[in-house]
Amino acid sequence: MPDAPSPFDDPFADLFGKLPDPRERRSAGADAERGASEQVTTQNATGSSAPLSRREARAAATRQEAPASHAPSEHAAPAAAPPATSAPLRETAPAEEARPSRSVATATLEDLFTGEHTTDSLGDVPPPKNKRRRRIGGWIALGVVLLLIGGIAGTGFYVWTTYEDKIREVMGWEEPKDYADGLANGEAFVTIASGDTGSPISESLFEAGVTKTPDAFYAYLIDTGQNPPFVPGVFKLQKQMTSEAALAALLDPANKMENSAQLREGLTVEQSLPLLAEGTGIPLEELQAAVADPTVYGVAADPAIVAAGGQPLEGWLFPATYTFDPGVTATDVIATLVNRTIASLDSAGVPAEDRERILTIASIIQREARAGTDFYKVSRVIENRLNPSNQETFGLLQMDSTAQYGFNEADGTVSTSAEAQYDDNPWNTYVIQGLPVGPIANPGDVAIDAAMHPADGDWLYFVTVNLNTGETVFTNNLADHNQATQQWIQWCAANPDAGC
Repeated sequence: MPDAPSPFDDPFADLFGKLPDPRERRSAGADAERGASEQVTTQNATGSSAPLSRREARAAATRQEAPASHAPSEHAAPAAAPPATSAPLRETAPAEEARPSRSVATATLEDLFTGEHTTDSLGDVPPPKNKRRRRIGGWIALGVVLLLIGGIAGTGFYVWTTYEDKIREVMGWEEPKDYADGLANGEAFVTIASGDTGSPISESLFEAGVTKTPDAFYAYLIDTGQNPPFVPGVFKLQKQMTSEAALAALLDPANKMENSAQLREGLTVEQSLPLLAEGTGIPLEELQAAVADPTVYGVAADPAIVAAGGQPLEGWLFPATYTFDPGVTATDVIATLVNRTIASLDSAGVPAEDRERILTIASIIQREARAGTDFYKVSRVIENRLNPSNQETFGLLQMDSTAQYGFNEADGTVSTSAEAQYDDNPWNTYVIQGLPVGPIANPGDVAIDAAMHPADGDWLYFVTVNLNTGETVFTNNLADHNQATQQWIQWCAANPDAGC
């Protein structure tokens, strides 16, 4: 039996000495039984102390389970001891039933004293968070980030495609206008007409694939201060040449092809004959006489075209590069070009009785479309507008190229003047219904094939919004078309010398 406590003893030392062993992790009920079996002391009137037996300790513990107005002592005095002279040495926490158990996460220091939790359990890790909820939150956050990135990328793409030239100019990122040395390959034919200067020759070189940009050759002439005398004719060059090399080739007589002529797509008969005269040496008057009677070449003269003062062979002089034998006649030259057109019509599967109509549609496509794939879309727009079910909505084909041809407005721009747009002539589709009275230009193979095989689509409008790249917007309603037209107007305002 332990000695009676001294007034100078540390009471907390005794308290901590009786705390539950944290390594044993006993339950609250086992702790209570152990506490009831410990030796306790009671002071009587004479100051003596006596231990409780195990049975008495268990009985005392049982009495503690009963509810009371205040927490009873774990070490109560013996039943025989007078209440007035007995006092508990210390009080402990109520029994487990009298106090709701706390979770480890909310346990306090008081629970350590009562034995409800041990020092080990107070340090337990809280239960893990809901992983499924965390995964859902992660996907939502990722979606928001992707939306933000997509919006920024979309805006950047629009700005770049719209203002690429200006951005490159401001930032100093401009691409070279000329090809590098050592890239020249293949063959290319370039025609220089009488009176051509650096600017139109620069365009011809670019269209033939010789130079990289339309103004590369002209800029080279300006930078180097050169203004050489160019000789009319057809010249044989290579693709992807530098401007310096192209100039040297054009000034070399060995590259001039004798008895040769090159006609590009979209020219009229009136524009083609001078080029044929320069390339072959045949007088222009002889060539003009050779095209007066189309029946010589198996082409019927359309009375409506003749009555309107048009050229019956319009659309029949196929655009290509030709080399003729010395001594060739004007009739031989025109026959060669017409036969080449018939070969293209036959290759596209055009019936003989439908040749004039297909050439008329193909000539409009040739003048209106820019890129090869757009030829077939423009063909579909023409077919959709000619469809009787759309006549009540539109009534007219309304192609600017036909208005310009009928008014003889060949000024090199795509815009039509008000005078040309409303001039009453049989070619102006702003005035007449259906197709023009006849072709308006000489179409090539692609345009003829597109006239026979239009793309699938419901487009009713189109507008080229970038004349440099040929980007064209096709739409099926007026609202979208008007929006695309505004895009074209803005581009023309930023590029006033681009042929708008």
